[in-house]
Amino acid sequence: MNPSDFTTISFPGLGIEINPVRGFDIFGLNIQLYGIMITLGLILAFLYGTRRGKQFGIKNDDIIDGVLCIVPFAVLCTRLYYCAFQWDSYKDNLIRILYIWEGGLAIYGGVIGAAIGIVVFCKVKKLRIGAVLDLTSLGFLIGQSLGRWGNFFNREAFGAETDSFLRMGLLNAKTGVTTFYHPTFLYESLWNAVGFVLLHYMSKHRKYDGQIALMYVAWYGLGRTFIEGLRLDSLYWGKFRVSQMLAAISCFIAVACLMYFHFIKQPDPSKMQVRIYEAQQKENENG
Repeated sequence: MNPSDFTTISFPGLGIEINPVRGFDIFGLNIQLYGIMITLGLILAFLYGTRRGKQFGIKNDDIIDGVLCIVPFAVLCTRLYYCAFQWDSYKDNLIRILYIWEGGLAIYGGVIGAAIGIVVFCKVKKLRIGAVLDLTSLGFLIGQSLGRWGNFFNREAFGAETDSFLRMGLLNAKTGVTTFYHPTFLYESLWNAVGFVLLHYMSKHRKYDGQIALMYVAWYGLGRTFIEGLRLDSLYWGKFRVSQMLAAISCFIAVACLMYFHFIKQPDPSKMQVRIYEAQQKENENG
């Protein structure tokens, strides 16, 4: 199934029919809307981080440095994750792994890469990893919610055929036939948007560094476990959908950790990064 064969997109239950462009040219340079949506998500996540960084004990200068450190790790692992599970397509021509403009990115790879980048960044900056993960997780939800609309413009990341109310129709330009699918990109975008609202509120009542990050892993993992099961373009490891399996496992581990910290070992709030930051600010004010 080639996404380029599809033209008009319709949502009959909502009375919507549109034929969005995939990209446009500026001075001979092709700009893809998929990339624009990802970039927009990154910018909004960055702006959100600068507005709330101090509430997590992180200075804006550190946020800027963090973006410069973490984003390359995320982009690299997003591509490598995809290629690893599509190895037959790349093993005979490894240079194609670098052809990122051809498409082939996996969001879970980006999350893993960002986590690696955060560990490196925190070691260098001497920041608590949990605090940085908490703030970054909220940025993830912003970026993932917007980024999924790049799949809309590309006519990809949809699910199995359905006749449900929220079904998405794709017109095949070659056959003239419209087939209706689960708009899984939309499901995930809405799931992430709701998750952002909930965790934004919860982040104002954090009890320890890393709490919001664990909630993010649990929330995203739960939604992805079910949504991935509907998709037609999943990456497989044998008979298993890789992202679905990873989502379910990560959700289970995150919930177990949240329960452990809530019922068994309650972390000391005085050791949170924001408390360290406040103490440093007070010391600076007192000279």
